[in-house]
Parts: sequence; C-alpha cells; structure tokens
Amino acid sequence: MVLKPTSAYVRELKPTLPGPVFEPARSRLLWLPVHLVVIALGIASLATGWVPWVLAGGVSLVLGASFAGLTFLGHETLHGAVVRGRLGRRLVGSICFLPFMIAPRLWIAWHNRVHHGNTQRAGVDPDAYPTLEEYNKSPALRIVTDHLGPGGQRPNGIISLLIGFSIQSAHMLLRAQAHGILPARQQRIALLESGLAAAFWISLAVVIGWPGFLFAYVLPMGVANAIVMGFILTNHSLSPLTEVNDPLLNSLSVTLPRWMEWLTLHFGFHVEHHLFPWMSSRHGRVVRALIVARWPERYQSMPIGRALLSLHRTGRVYKNARTLADMPGGTECATLLPREQDAQRVSVAACVTAPRAVAVALT
Repeated sequence: MVLKPTSAYVRELKPTLPGPVFEPARSRLLWLPVHLVVIALGIASLATGWVPWVLAGGVSLVLGASFAGLTFLGHETLHGAVVRGRLGRRLVGSICFLPFMIAPRLWIAWHNRVHHGNTQRAGVDPDAYPTLEEYNKSPALRIVTDHLGPGGQRPNGIISLLIGFSIQSAHMLLRAQAHGILPARQQRIALLESGLAAAFWISLAVVIGWPGFLFAYVLPMGVANAIVMGFILTNHSLSPLTEVNDPLLNSLSVTLPRWMEWLTLHFGFHVEHHLFPWMSSRHGRVVRALIVARWPERYQSMPIGRALLSLHRTGRVYKNARTLADMPGGTECATLLPREQDAQRVSVAACVTAPRAVAVALT
C-alpha cells in the first residue's frame, strides 16, 4: 500500500469543502457555561447536603461527564476551531483543562505540534505505544504496558481507562523538556500553571472536606478519564506505526449514537480531525462523506464498543510496525489495515493464539 502524507489528502479535499466549514464554530462556546453551571451545582449539592449521600454517586457521574465535556471543548478550542485569537484560545483552554490540570501551552506543544505532526511515528509520537526495542529497554514501560494498559484480555486494563489521561498528562508535564516538547523556561511556566490548577482543587478539598471531595472530584475524574481515554486509546492504538503521517492508515474513527456524538462534540471523527485539525469536528460527517467517496478502500471506522473490545483482546507492544504483541501472554495480532478488496469493512487480523478474528462493518 502506498502511503500518502496528510498534505496530499488535504490538497484534494479542501477545494471541495464549502467555505463555512473552515470558520470558527463560536457557538461551541455555549457549552462552557452549561458545563460550568452543572459542575458548580453538582459540587454545591454535595458540599451543602442538598442531595442525600445515597445519590452522591449519581452526582459524581454527572460531574465526570461535564469534566470530560470541558476536555473535548478545550481540545477543539486549542486547535483554533472555536475561537481564533491566541488569548481567547488560551483562556478557554485553561478553564476547560482545569479538571485535568493541563497547561494550555503544554497541550499545544504535546498534542497539536508533536502528536499531530508525527502521528504513530515510533519514538516520536508521545501518544504511541512502545516498540519492542523501547519495551525491552525500559522497566517502567514494561510495568505500565503489562500491568496497567489494556490488552491481553487482562481485566486490570480498566486501570488505563480510569486514570490513564491523568497519568499521561502528569508524565508529559514533568518530562516535557526531556522529550523535546517544551524548552526549559516554557516547562517551568507550565509547571506553575498546573500548580495553580492543583491549588484550586486542594482549596476546594479543604473547604468542602475530604468525604465531599471524594464525590465532587476524585470519583468524577475516574468517569472523565474513562470517557476521554475511551476515545484516545481507540483512535490510534489499534493502528500501525507509520513513517509517513498517513491519517487513513494510522488513525481510526469511531462511531456512537447521534446523541452521544453531540455530547462528545463529535470527537469520534478522528481520521477527519487529523486531516483538518483546525476545523470543528461538527463538520466531521461532511469530511467523512468526501473521504469515503474518494478512498473507500482506505477509510477506517468502527463502533466504539467494538474498538474497545479489540483493545482488550490485542497486545500493546509493537513487535514491528504492523504487529501488536502481548508480551506476558505471547499473543501476536495484526494491526488494523484497510481491506482494499472490500470497501465496506476494516478488520483486526486473527491473533496467533486467538480463537477468532475481530471483523467489524463500517458504519
């Protein structure tokens, strides 16, 4: 299969897209006060005893969903798809990433520049799982991959969903300079910004008490992590490593019911997002139709539930660019690849020791 860089797809698609899709989706900002009101009311209800403790878990679920909703809004905003001005982007991004305590400057460098510019490139993309060589060299990677990451049909893979984004964000903050993501001065500023966010949550814990804080922040963060990581892990971790940044090969879009797509700001249109990151994902369906019309044999998509099941069954170490290995279990599986003979399906090839293949219809 001949790989194409992102620019090759963009050159062909951009002239066919209507001009308004490239304008900032300012109405997305209406989500900001909605989530902030939900969060304020939820925390107040827990702090003042408006709701009985037997219902506190339900409040935590709602708070976690709003934390995740803010994260999706912050992601789109910091790409410039909601507001164009630098100050406006940073301000909205700071508010949206407050639950995860991520400094906007770190996110822009880590996600926008390095991840988008080097998607699934071994040793460069900070979001890619390790190669076999990296795995063998690092005891820390072995622990995380073998015991905390999803895969190998291990139930403890749920840990990555519940705390994965928080752990990754903290790691990137502390190692930003070492990984060449931020220069030393910018990393110090990012540390200060994240420290101020942490001080906000610590202050809240002192004011409402630790039992209330458990339901107002700790449990909601588990919910928010699970929602966000459900997308992050499926967007690339089943895909091959690539030296050429080809989004139709190294990225996967996931589908959800329409109402869930609306609540998550259409984040599942991820192939589309990697082609036009500065475009609001509300236009993902339009971009998808154009991709499928031109490259039906390349476009890859599956329901998010089946993508998560595939993650659970496959390994997380790249034995080579197109083979995922589960090191503790010895199972090897092929990565996702377009099935050029059948324009309507994508599949994960059968694992060497697995009883059956995972093949999912394009929806």
